[in-house]
Amino acid sequence: TYMVPPGGNTRERNRGRALFAGGYQSPNTITAIDSIEIQSGGLTKQFGDLSTTQHANCSACSSSTRMVTNGGWTGSANNNVMEFVTIANESNSTDFGDLGVGRRNNIAASNQTRGLVYGGNGSPSGNPRVDFFTIATLGDAADFGDASAASAILPAGGSSTTRALFAGGYTPSASDTIDYYTIASTGNATDFGNLVSARKASGGLSSSTRTLFGGGGVPSAVNSIDFVTTASTGNATDFGDLFLARSIANGTSNQTRGIFMGGSTSPARQDTIDSVTIASTGNAVNWGDFTTAKQNGGVASDSHGGLS
Repeated sequence: TYMVPPGGNTRERNRGRALFAGGYQSPNTITAIDSIEIQSGGLTKQFGDLSTTQHANCSACSSSTRMVTNGGWTGSANNNVMEFVTIANESNSTDFGDLGVGRRNNIAASNQTRGLVYGGNGSPSGNPRVDFFTIATLGDAADFGDASAASAILPAGGSSTTRALFAGGYTPSASDTIDYYTIASTGNATDFGNLVSARKASGGLSSSTRTLFGGGGVPSAVNSIDFVTTASTGNATDFGDLFLARSIANGTSNQTRGIFMGGSTSPARQDTIDSVTIASTGNAVNWGDFTTAKQNGGVASDSHGGLS
């Protein structure tokens, strides 16, 4: 009898934790960080709390060990707060640094080394700035470049190890634009292509080869999911439909399974967590639930498409 050791390296095994930080839970802003194991689904559980009430509209990105939340709204003003947690250890967040400008309704994407924070509401209008930072260190974000639109508000994002993609949003009407960046460099957006239809407030997720954009508002909630091959350029293709049509259903993945978490059917908040198999096409299935309905949090995992 022979023992067969597990395949792959340690970063590829026992992975699949997703975190949802902050958000909006009618009628209150919240600080909770929830977690769910992507491979098994089920109910979320509380992981810890943010030290700042970032409200709805913060974003998050991650390496395989650390999640960083970016910006948000404290109920009276946009903020520039960045906080982090170690994904494997349940705890409250710790101060990381500051964004270049305070903003909400931004989105973030990353690889193992660097995080990019794209667009959002500035004060008082949309902000085209893209910030970047090194995830393993502490410190303030620096200017990376600009988005293609002057008001890239409520976009969706995803990444491979080399590229970050951001799609949709509003400027002020709903957009179908997909921007991409080479994460290791700096510079302004390059045109990737277009979504199947214009939308704002979508969720994004990715494997190492594909990026998916699901749901959104045009302005009412939609259930469609689009996908692109991240390493190429071109227009998006229809993937399938969400289990429940909604906007602001933030997404993340563990390379093979993608999940869209929470959201809004305007004005109702939702507790639904949908799942798709990224390498195929087809409709999403219900994979789990929040213990309380919520929307607009910062979502990341220890095993998304930028970390392979």
